Amino acid sequence: MSKINIFALGGLNEDGKNMYVVKVDNDIFIFDAGLKYASDKLLGVDYIIPDFTYIKQNIKNIKGLFLTHGHEKNMGAVCDIVKEVPKLKVYATKFTADMLRKELESDNIKFKNLIEINPHKKISFGKNSIFPVRLTHSIPDNVGYALNTKDGTIFYTGNYVFDATMLGPYKADIGKLAYIGKQGVLCLMGESLYADKTGYTSPKNRISKLIRETLNKTEDRIIVNVFTAHVSRVEELFNEISKTTRRVVVMGHKLQGIINDILKNKYINFDMDRIGDLSNINDKDAVILISNEREKPFMNLNRIINGYDKFITIKPTDTVFFMEPINDYNEKLAIKVIDDISKLGASVVTMSKKDNLLHHASSEDIMLMLDLMNPKYYMPVIGEYRHMVANANLASHIGIKKENIILKQNGDVATFINGRLKDVHEKVKVDDVLIDGTSSKDIGELVLKDRELLSDSGIVIICATLDKRTKEILAYPDVLTRGFIYVRESIDLIEEMKRISLEVINENINNNYVEYNKIKTSIRERLSKYLFDETGCKPMIITVVQEV
Repeated sequence: MSKINIFALGGLNEDGKNMYVVKVDNDIFIFDAGLKYASDKLLGVDYIIPDFTYIKQNIKNIKGLFLTHGHEKNMGAVCDIVKEVPKLKVYATKFTADMLRKELESDNIKFKNLIEINPHKKISFGKNSIFPVRLTHSIPDNVGYALNTKDGTIFYTGNYVFDATMLGPYKADIGKLAYIGKQGVLCLMGESLYADKTGYTSPKNRISKLIRETLNKTEDRIIVNVFTAHVSRVEELFNEISKTTRRVVVMGHKLQGIINDILKNKYINFDMDRIGDLSNINDKDAVILISNEREKPFMNLNRIINGYDKFITIKPTDTVFFMEPINDYNEKLAIKVIDDISKLGASVVTMSKKDNLLHHASSEDIMLMLDLMNPKYYMPVIGEYRHMVANANLASHIGIKKENIILKQNGDVATFINGRLKDVHEKVKVDDVLIDGTSSKDIGELVLKDRELLSDSGIVIICATLDKRTKEILAYPDVLTRGFIYVRESIDLIEEMKRISLEVINENINNNYVEYNKIKTSIRERLSKYLFDETGCKPMIITVVQEV
């Protein structure tokens, strides 16, 4: 009897953090390991990754982590994972592997289990095998994965579109997809992000016309905010620049390295002599490329706006071109950045979310994939729940039985016994890991609550010093505040806080013995009540009593 489990550690009912697990009897295959960008509510959190405890616990049975492409939402968690699980084997195509190597190098991670693979070349794992199929996305060497089992194929699409104009390392192999479909697909795991958008994504994913119009109508310098991972967009930009006399200036060491590698490996054909340096930064015909950072979108652009960049400032004659539509997760931040640019007198060119789509499958793309694959079961993945429902409705519309459409949340397990879906209601524990800075350790909910408290009401610190031998008070309670009140205008409040603290300390010194825990608890309780009555605020209160 064979048993297949399919579930997500991340990626269902959310945008990003994609990580899907297929367990075939005892063999475990993992597809993608992405991050999710943090909202403003997650104070100080840079990004979020899936809890990978399952990987740690089952590393002996894991055949590998298979990456579809080099976008952060699909491989952004890899560095954090392999730092703690170095035995994990990671499989990726050339461009994806090259991007991952750069991330590992920048994080000072020495990792020996990165295996470079080729599209359309089978990788065997005993009775099962993996077959990567090239699919079209905004980045070269993007693939979907066919996991071949004795009960049929499990196919994970990752992100894709059908666009016949994208050739070479972008071109989808529709013939291979149709062949896999004819061999028998047990379950298709298809992306959902644009499932509610009618028609094909193409040609709305192309922006050459907008780039051309911007170049032609702008007489002065253009500053372009780019996402370097969307290489096809950079290619469109370079193709249009090549038709003008403008020169490209690339800002930032990391961005320069990526652009150089893209040009060196011929993913983009562009005259290297048209790439200038910092001496060209103030040229009237310069096109200046500035990249986004994964943890803090628009960080580099914000630094220029605020006057902190030593090479460039924004002039009233400049045009700032955002080469991606504004996403929901960073809409507030993007609007503020655009507003700040406008205050400096510069022009801004943005993209419509409706008319300028990214390289994700819309309704007709999804239905074409379903038609090619002809799966017995269909599992919508990658997207918020409304997107997954829209995806499920498309599958139902073209004839897949509703009982064969699998809608799950992260951690919910779809179980197949001998090729048939069974309701066994299995669950795997899932969670978010909140990453702040370079540590892969989860900062946790308690830290976030403390940050929220500090941001709302500030902090009050009570300090006092006692004689180690006699327990007499040597330095009477002092009050330090940050983010709570303006001390010079609150002298009476400060003095009363000192009085209450002194009273509590004296109450808890008996017969040369000091009850430190009781002092800290009582000061916190009494000051909290007093400060709330006086100010309506509840600051964080910390008591420091030391002996000398």
